[in-house]
Amino acid sequence: MVICPNCLFRNMTGALFCSECGTQLIRDESQKTGAVHVTNGFKSSAKTGPVPQPASIPPAPFTDAPVSLNILNSGVFLPLPDEEEVILGRASEGQSMVPDINLEPYHAFEAGVSRIHAAIRMVNDQVMITDLGSGNGTRINGDKIEPHIPHPIKNGDLLNLGKFKIQIIIQTKAK
Repeated sequence: MVICPNCLFRNMTGALFCSECGTQLIRDESQKTGAVHVTNGFKSSAKTGPVPQPASIPPAPFTDAPVSLNILNSGVFLPLPDEEEVILGRASEGQSMVPDINLEPYHAFEAGVSRIHAAIRMVNDQVMITDLGSGNGTRINGDKIEPHIPHPIKNGDLLNLGKFKIQIIIQTKAK
């Protein structure tokens, strides 16, 4: 059990961020951040510095995927496979169950993403997200969601898996 120094909430052992208020729980000055070098996906044209959050909802480039993830501050768009359920998380060596979308290349561990963090499901043309009991929680537009309960998400919503920020891009069907 790790007690948050900010709000005194009792977090699960190993949590990096408070699941109640989002405060970083473990500060290791030896860990430095660096530039993200993307080997797949779409690269941002920005040279250095943080990418500001988009003012408008960008279309998912070069894909007809019904749902894509805009990994904020990286310029990367990840089209989700056209499946009923997609698991988001981070893969690690020796892990028996791996997520469908591995966020580890985007520094997911440092941002508090669990190995099996959340599921995105298509239910009757509605996109839903479910936190799968992650250590650092999931938020939709800043609002914490309860684990194991599906919550609807819409085009442009900002998701936080721990402190990992994603904008959801949902393609509208032509009528």
